[in-house]
Amino acid sequence: MSDIKLFHFNAGQVLELIGTAVQVEKSLQVLFERNLEPLLGIRFLASEHTTGSVHGGRIDTLGLDEDNCPVIIEYKRAVNENVINQGLFYLDWLLDHRKEFQWLVLEKLGPDAAKNVDWSAPRLLCIAGDFTKYDAHAVKQIARNIELIRYRRFGEDLLMMELVHTPKVARITQSAPQQITSAEVTNNDSSNLSDPYWANRMGHKLSQSSPELRDLYDATHQFLVSLGDDVQVRELKQYTAFKRIKNFTCLQIYPQAKTLTAYVRLDPTTVDPNEGFSRDVRDIGHHGTGDLELSLKSMADFERAQPLFRRAYEGS
Repeated sequence: MSDIKLFHFNAGQVLELIGTAVQVEKSLQVLFERNLEPLLGIRFLASEHTTGSVHGGRIDTLGLDEDNCPVIIEYKRAVNENVINQGLFYLDWLLDHRKEFQWLVLEKLGPDAAKNVDWSAPRLLCIAGDFTKYDAHAVKQIARNIELIRYRRFGEDLLMMELVHTPKVARITQSAPQQITSAEVTNNDSSNLSDPYWANRMGHKLSQSSPELRDLYDATHQFLVSLGDDVQVRELKQYTAFKRIKNFTCLQIYPQAKTLTAYVRLDPTTVDPNEGFSRDVRDIGHHGTGDLELSLKSMADFERAQPLFRRAYEGS
């Protein structure tokens, strides 16, 4: 059971708020599906999505995360329910039905989202009032992107979420993605839906970088990972994401410009603007998540960025 306790201080008195887990299965699912984006950084696609007569199941919730990766969410309503194996079954189904998923994204979110679906690291989220020690042990033995999230309700207006398990490094899908063609999305768009799959894109960029830039990337990477045991690293097509429940920093490297760019999940208005180092990119298109852009060209820039990285981590 979770050992987290919540207390309310009022007029010198301390009152412990007793947390509860929703037992009516549909109410838990509805609670999260109505608030997927603010809670988990996931865009809602479908509820109770059928896997057809062959697989004979229904996926609780399907979504697309902030990195454009597919997400399956399964809700554990009973302690003895084997939601992890069930979720793995659906994850295999998803990887075998990529075109069907992309058509769903096209229908719900439009052609831009459909052509940018990233199959490099699909995720399985298991949400429950609690997990057993066997659940926590099992996911550590499975080489898949499985995250366990424990929740508690405190009264009518408080929800607590605790990240019980997340893989330290996102597991990369080895097979090349099956993409629907651009002609299937729109007759006027002749571009491919996505770049060819390349798991080591960041490694290639680093190989083209100066020793100083490689050192800067390594130092920043190590600092972000060291912020907490719950930090997960996701190597994606366009950037490297560092996340807890949501991304808090994304890194891109530009060998020709000798610059490491970080997109940080912070309100730019809370940071003093500094030309050449930080800028507000809320209205500027960019890869990665985060409204504050930091340009790191030296170890001095890295040191200036550290408090901002820490703030983003603590707020995520």
